[in-house]
Formats: sequence, C-alpha cells, structure tokens
Amino acid sequence: MSYFPERPDQNLHAFAFSHLSAERSRMPQKPLVIWMTGISASGKSTIADALDMALQARGRLTCIIDGDSVRSGLCRDLGFTDSDRDENIRRVAEVARLMLDAGLVVIVALISPSAASRHYARAIIGNEHFVEVHVDAPLETAEKRDPKGLYKKARLGLIKHFTGIDSDYDVPIFPEVHVDTQTLSVEQSVATILDWVARNDECT
Repeated sequence: MSYFPERPDQNLHAFAFSHLSAERSRMPQKPLVIWMTGISASGKSTIADALDMALQARGRLTCIIDGDSVRSGLCRDLGFTDSDRDENIRRVAEVARLMLDAGLVVIVALISPSAASRHYARAIIGNEHFVEVHVDAPLETAEKRDPKGLYKKARLGLIKHFTGIDSDYDVPIFPEVHVDTQTLSVEQSVATILDWVARNDECT
C-alpha cells in the first residue's frame, strides 16, 4: 500500500458498510435533509422549529441543525470569511449526511450564502435526499425585524462580513421550495414545505 505522509487523507479508506443501503430501504420514513437558506432574520429558525413539531406530530423522526448552535460548538473555531463559511457548510452537510444515514428527517437552518457551497452540500448529502428551501425576505424587512440587533451592529461597522450588508447572498435560482415570509405566516410556510414533502415522499 502506498503511503503519503504529506496527504494523510489519502491513507483513509471508508469501509463500505453493507447495512446502510439495506436498512434505508426498510425505513418507515424517507430520510431527507430539508436545507433552509436565507438571510439573517428571514425566519429560518422559527419555521424550522414549527416544521419540526409538525413533522413529529405526523410520526416523523427528526432533528434540527441550527446555524447559531453549530457556531457555538462544532464550528466554534471558524470565522465569517468566505472560506470559513464554506467550511462551516461542509461540516454541517457531513453531519446531516450521518443523520440521514440514521433514517432521520434533518432540518438545517443556515444562511449558507454561497450558491457553490449549497451545491457542494447537495453533493455530499445526495440530490435525491436534499430539499433546498429558500426562506425569503427582503433585506429591508429583515432589518426591521432584526431580533438579535445584528443588522444594526453591521451598519455601524461592529460586525464584519455580514450577509446582505458587506457580504453577498446568492439567491437560490431553482429551490425545491420557496417561502416568502413577508407574505406568508409561519403556519403557511410550514404547510408549503409539508405539501412538497407529501408530494415527493415515496413512503407515504
């Protein structure tokens, strides 16, 4: 076997566990990753929380991966440069993939501003199990909400690389689901997502 001391990752060989594909075919629910993207204060976490409860009420096994939560744990070593944001998304996608393999419906609430990084997340998770949900709100609406006071700090220059202010957000072109939180309530947004899941769920 060749050894590459300068590239330790080349010495890794993932074991092909035989149970994964067999067990997934017998799962009582279709595993999914519902990836919610949108600018800060668009409503991602609020909708994710309501969606989680709605899915559990329907007997689904779920979990939520929230941007602020991973930033305080798994990704606490990362900043908000473009490269750090990409790494943050890669880590979340890898964790979501592990939860997907366990048979869960995974709800990710993450700004994920780069179209390229969202595409990479889809590639990690698998297109057939990836649902991109654009939680959409105009910047001015998000700034008026500003529940954490982040936009105010960003406008004052106290926060750098803030999405929508001095860092770009790539608006999804063809998301599986689009919810406009300026016009839709939380309940209506959840219903829109559930409708897509029901129409595309092979296990219902």
